[in-house]
Amino acid sequence: MKLIIDTESRTLTREDGDERRVLDLYSTEAFEILSLHWVRVGWNQKSQYTFTWMGRPIIQLPEDMVRAQEVIYRVKPDVIIETGIAHGGTLIFYASLCKAMNKGRVIGIDIEIRPHNRKAIKAHELFPYITMIEGNSIDDAVAKNVKSLIREGEKVMVILDSCHTKDHVSRELELYHDVVTKDSYIVATDGIMRDLYDVPRGKRQWLNDNPIAAATEFASTHLEFILEKPAWPFNESDLTENITHWTDAWLRRV
Repeated sequence: MKLIIDTESRTLTREDGDERRVLDLYSTEAFEILSLHWVRVGWNQKSQYTFTWMGRPIIQLPEDMVRAQEVIYRVKPDVIIETGIAHGGTLIFYASLCKAMNKGRVIGIDIEIRPHNRKAIKAHELFPYITMIEGNSIDDAVAKNVKSLIREGEKVMVILDSCHTKDHVSRELELYHDVVTKDSYIVATDGIMRDLYDVPRGKRQWLNDNPIAAATEFASTHLEFILEKPAWPFNESDLTENITHWTDAWLRRV
């Protein structure tokens, strides 16, 4: 596919094989096409590695964090479980929402919590809202440990952000979906991998080996969950699509 941006004529021309379309550069469709490629180029250039939240690297697209905040504020979970800790930025982000709402706590799981990251997270002023568990998120013993920390009647949300292979995400979905409460979510992040297989830093196998494949398959066999993008609570535009790394990620328990 070829895209031609003409700022003088204010058009976006899309050529795909024998098909050629000329769009108004300032149209919703043009914006959505350009946004996808902006995300692809930005991911390849590691733009997501340039952000922090309250002092800790967050390694996320800012729009995904704002959209997650919208959902968390609406659901108001008592417990947010996140697989994948890295530098701890998202743990701190979710903990800051818990403090602001005066409700909730965060459980983070990682196969390896590096000493300098553990030290920084434990020294953070929001650490009282955080529990860290070191271990493989798909180990039965780790999942059992996590579940032992959830009290009866608590509202739970799960965010999967560790290894992003289809097999790993599928196993996480099977292990943790049962703690998700009605109208809350289990989120299989980073489905954007499917659209990154052909960028310079991408891998060909990502076309099929990605979190979207796991989430779609899971939804087809677990009818108590539906795969849907959470509605925006505010929108005064004609836009409908997220600019996201979390493509087809949101599984809501109905």
